[in-house]
Amino acid sequence: PGARVALPGEHAERAAYIVSGTAEADGRAVSATQMAVFGRGAQAVLEATTPSVVMLLGGAPVGERFIEWNFVSSSRERIEQAKADWRAGRMKLPDLDNAEFIPLPPDPPPRAEAMS
Repeated sequence: PGARVALPGEHAERAAYIVSGTAEADGRAVSATQMAVFGRGAQAVLEATTPSVVMLLGGAPVGERFIEWNFVSSSRERIEQAKADWRAGRMKLPDLDNAEFIPLPPDPPPRAEAMS
């Protein structure tokens, strides 16, 4: 308890995940399995209020995300590769949930483009 860390404001995205224990993030109570997300710019302070294990995260924003069926990525190319891998049976199914293969739905028709 009482351990304190200041997170510098230089990273655009910053957070603290409380694995176990409790803490205060800029004065707000945060419990185990919760994540405190800090605003941009200003220095943030995290202080343990009980013995705690904490994971600190920070860095540049991930960027735009794309989703299609069960695939999510920040790259359209990676989604297309995942679709090809799924269709070809190259993806390993979970050990406890592999009795049924669900085929990938057909690609949606192309979107109409605006006329200029």
